[in-house]
Amino acid sequence: MIALDQVTVHAGTFSLARVSFEIPTGSHTALMGRTGSGKTTLLEAICGLRPVSAGRIFVDGSDVTLAPPGQRGLGFVPQDGALFEHLTVRQHLSFALELRRWPLDRICQRVAELSLWLQLDTILDRRPHGLSGGESQRVALGRALSFQPSVLCLDEPLSALDDETRSDICQVLADIRARTGITLLHITHNRSEAERLADRILVLTDGHIESRSLRT
Repeated sequence: MIALDQVTVHAGTFSLARVSFEIPTGSHTALMGRTGSGKTTLLEAICGLRPVSAGRIFVDGSDVTLAPPGQRGLGFVPQDGALFEHLTVRQHLSFALELRRWPLDRICQRVAELSLWLQLDTILDRRPHGLSGGESQRVALGRALSFQPSVLCLDEPLSALDDETRSDICQVLADIRARTGITLLHITHNRSEAERLADRILVLTDGHIESRSLRT
């Protein structure tokens, strides 16, 4: 569950004021709006990458407004994937687990599990250079999911992919939700993508959120 209560956030001269909405546990919610409407600014505030000036942010009922990103229980996939060029696929999948000091045997087990699930097992020792767009997005998703977060935040993860690869990753996202029951907040400009994956669409217009349910 994600809930925003009268949140105000600034990004340079741009600001969003008194934004409130709630995303139910286990839902897949698409956040849409015109370029420059503040979608990414809002997502960064939820993830702890941008401070809020007022209001409160809740994740699974806990107030995380002042919590650092690593303590919010959120997985985050930025628009460009933000893979580290010097790390192998295996190292990306273990990165968050090593930061959290998981035991080595559990790290190895989790990496093996993710690599099979996301079809990365044959490229574990490769680095990002030379990976296809779909492979890169699978690695970014695996890294975000590795520590078993309760919420996954996605900033236009499919925007740079061709139609066939986009369809493949859409299926991956649907599979992630079916397997884990994770709550997803997904920024997209693609209406068909939102309607294929999401239960609800939130539309950010002039600083206001409008909600539309897609499934009963």
